[in-house]
Amino acid sequence: MNRIAVFDLDGTLVDSAADIHASLDRLMASLGLAGFTRPEVIGMIGDGVRALVTKALTARGQPFDEAALDRFTADYTAAASDQTRPFDGIPELLDELAAEGWRMAVCTNKPEEAARKLLDDLGLADRFVALGGGDSFPVRKPDPQHLLATLAAAGGEVAHAVMIGDHRNDVQAAEGAGVPCIFAGWGYGPIAMANGAPVAARPGDLPGIMAALLA
Repeated sequence: MNRIAVFDLDGTLVDSAADIHASLDRLMASLGLAGFTRPEVIGMIGDGVRALVTKALTARGQPFDEAALDRFTADYTAAASDQTRPFDGIPELLDELAAEGWRMAVCTNKPEEAARKLLDDLGLADRFVALGGGDSFPVRKPDPQHLLATLAAAGGEVAHAVMIGDHRNDVQAAEGAGVPCIFAGWGYGPIAMANGAPVAARPGDLPGIMAALLA
């Protein structure tokens, strides 16, 4: 059986809030606007970079600005790995899954260029057979076609796939695609976003849950 695990990136594989926060505050400062607290930034993560910048500007009473989006995207892409690191247990998890014969892919709403650079910088890129970024296809999570397109790029099949993510977008995309989902309890989303999906409290819990879902 050609089993494949599809992971979300921010809040699931990597703890990226510090770098997103820093870039967002630099954008706000360039516009003469106040920055944000870390919890505020974490609450904005998950829907992609356009949504992130839109939420930030709206919170400061400003309309969306395409130039601000471009400025943030360029700044963040260049600095995406300054403080970002894999969550504790993720490198060991990826080793364990590879040893068990799992193939792995990433399906993230982060722009593909930033996601690829981040994975490269962290030495994780070679773990994954495909990466579906937020701008890789015409749609993004929670649209199930984002997950299905990532699976297709990875040569995977729905019947042998599991999605792992920390946001309602991951759960909804998986439900729509007919793929079982495991909620990453260590991530940024509140547990209520799991919406009945099994919750892994830590990365080391995943192999057992994944095997049971595809048994």
